[in-house]
Amino acid sequence: MAYRRPAAALIAALLVTTSAHAATPDAQARGDEAAFRGLYKELVETDSSWPDGSCTVAAERMGARLKAAGYGDGDVQIIVDPAHPKEGNLSAILRGSDAKLPAILLLAHIDVVAAKRADWERDPFSLIEEGGYFYGRGTSDDKAMAAAFTDQMVRYKAEGYRPKRTIKLALTCGEETEKALNGVEYLLKNKPDALKAGWALNEGGGGSLDESGKPVSQGVQAGEKVYQDFTFTATAPGGHSSRQTPHVNAIGWMATALARVNAYDFPVNLTPAAKAYFGASASLYPAKVSSAMAAIGAGKASEADYAAVSAESASWNATLRTTCIPTLISGGHAPNAQPQSVTANVNCRIIPGEAVDAVLARLSEVAADPKVKVTLADPPQPKSSAPELTPQIMGPIAALTKEMWPGVPVIPRLATGATDGRFTNAAGIPTYGVSGMFADPDGQGVHGLNERIRVKSLLDGRAFLYRLVKLYTQ
Repeated sequence: MAYRRPAAALIAALLVTTSAHAATPDAQARGDEAAFRGLYKELVETDSSWPDGSCTVAAERMGARLKAAGYGDGDVQIIVDPAHPKEGNLSAILRGSDAKLPAILLLAHIDVVAAKRADWERDPFSLIEEGGYFYGRGTSDDKAMAAAFTDQMVRYKAEGYRPKRTIKLALTCGEETEKALNGVEYLLKNKPDALKAGWALNEGGGGSLDESGKPVSQGVQAGEKVYQDFTFTATAPGGHSSRQTPHVNAIGWMATALARVNAYDFPVNLTPAAKAYFGASASLYPAKVSSAMAAIGAGKASEADYAAVSAESASWNATLRTTCIPTLISGGHAPNAQPQSVTANVNCRIIPGEAVDAVLARLSEVAADPKVKVTLADPPQPKSSAPELTPQIMGPIAALTKEMWPGVPVIPRLATGATDGRFTNAAGIPTYGVSGMFADPDGQGVHGLNERIRVKSLLDGRAFLYRLVKLYTQ
């Protein structure tokens, strides 16, 4: 006759088993999901677009949650430039036990791109869950990370977690528009201790999904291109539109110069991050491009290899070289008059390490017309080099990715857009884009209509970041 464990003993064993399961790192990282959903909803539904919304209100609401979790007034600050009362920032700190270890900075922007309700299928400032997605402005960019970072700071405090390395949180404004005050720039100048850290985690990375929603790769941003606008100007005497003078027309000069710029390809300038990206990605793509990508990764690419990769994807082309395109044009003063002046904006995304003055000189050469003057539209932004992908940074990312998404490779990438990492990297704070949030290949409506993020992607990323920061700070 088989031995039967007494009922009380069986129940006790089940409780132990259940408790052990609940204590696993992944289960702990996913705890209190309802509270997180409430925090995320509050943040998304706080309009922080420029100029009608308020980052200050969003920062205050997140600050209130941190204080409710037990952070003191000295550990949570709302920092506002008096000249920009709606563009405030939040700074918070969980102090580590070893003051000799440099802090880790969790950086996320809380401002969002403006959204016109009439153009959206759903209210952009109401969090709506539908068909496995969260919809709303900022659901992905960048309130997903801002909410996850705030949530984990709340939970660390509630758990009594004492990190060895100090953890700093900065929720900042002004990333999405040049017209607003940039919070990271402001803090670096006026409150540098709020951002001072050994390294920072930021947006710009994350996972990629295929068309069926299957994870393809985990991206880590290591550096980004430099944003720079250039002004093209052409002037002419003008006159009556009936008195055409051959080849004397400012609009004609500008049109020809811009056409040359639009057709021009800057030479390939392969960064370490781009080389690593193509090498690690080669096996993920069809044979027609995989061999070219592998050759780039091995440092053995021919011009034909670069051409094949560039032709396949605008993003890949932008990863390989500086790119410049005309974006705005203004000219003429009357429909029945020859134009007296024309101006145009050419926007460039410059490979790190290339000099802005060199790009200016090249644009003048390409325009190939002394009647079209090329100047800087704004002073150059701070120079920043790509941070080093050290084992200290990459090891925990790789280990956690292997556990949570078996078989998914971790691939470095050079961002072709721009994040606030351009300021922190320039200030000597190595900044890495990593989120663990996997995105659809269509871009998920970021900066556009009906922005969204998969519910599963957000919750997975929340767990990933919670665990990653613990690995860095234990």
